[in-house]
Amino acid sequence: MGIGNFIYVILLAAVTLATAGISIWRRDGYIGQLKYILPAMIFPAVIFIIWDMRFTEIGIWTFNPKYILGETLNGLPIEEWLFFFVVPFFSLYIYEILQQKLIRFNQPNIFVALTLVLLVVFALIAYFYRKNLYTFFTFFLLTIYFGYTTFRNNFKKNFPKFYLSYVAALVPFLILRGILTALPVISFNSEHIINIHIFTVPVEDLAYFFLLHLMNITIFEYLKIRRFF
Repeated sequence: MGIGNFIYVILLAAVTLATAGISIWRRDGYIGQLKYILPAMIFPAVIFIIWDMRFTEIGIWTFNPKYILGETLNGLPIEEWLFFFVVPFFSLYIYEILQQKLIRFNQPNIFVALTLVLLVVFALIAYFYRKNLYTFFTFFLLTIYFGYTTFRNNFKKNFPKFYLSYVAALVPFLILRGILTALPVISFNSEHIINIHIFTVPVEDLAYFFLLHLMNITIFEYLKIRRFF
């Protein structure tokens, strides 16, 4: 085992430590909300990990053994399991910072209109690229959950901070995902994606991050408001 095998886990550790370190240094109370943060991460992580395992099994994507530890759980590298906790940890943090800093920024009607446009766009992408498995499942599930959030969930007031935090979180996400796809730690089967990339990151990754971020935030807000524990 060489130094290359530690690259994925080192990246995840660096992102986690940086997020926790900044929060502690700022004394913003984010770490103190772990009782809400952890449950908000677990449910989406279960869904994405099951999805990840199945797509790995059928060859939608593969992992390069040169850049992972080699430890797997149900056929998925242990680093990939951790990925779905590390990414929400920093993206939720960005959301919470914006909630604190932009208390008066609230234009829900504008963002609801944007949401309705995006719902149509996501649904059309899922339909027209239904033969590309990664593209279809990503945009189909995104359309379903996004639609539920818009029409059945009392989340509209949070849309401004959600969108802003998503855009802000794209920077560290693209850096992390860009490294993973450039080396590559993970490679995609071109038959199952649109083959449009942001640097080396498939556009589908931006959509699944949108869905992951949305799920994390909606659950996080639900738990905070109802204060179950």
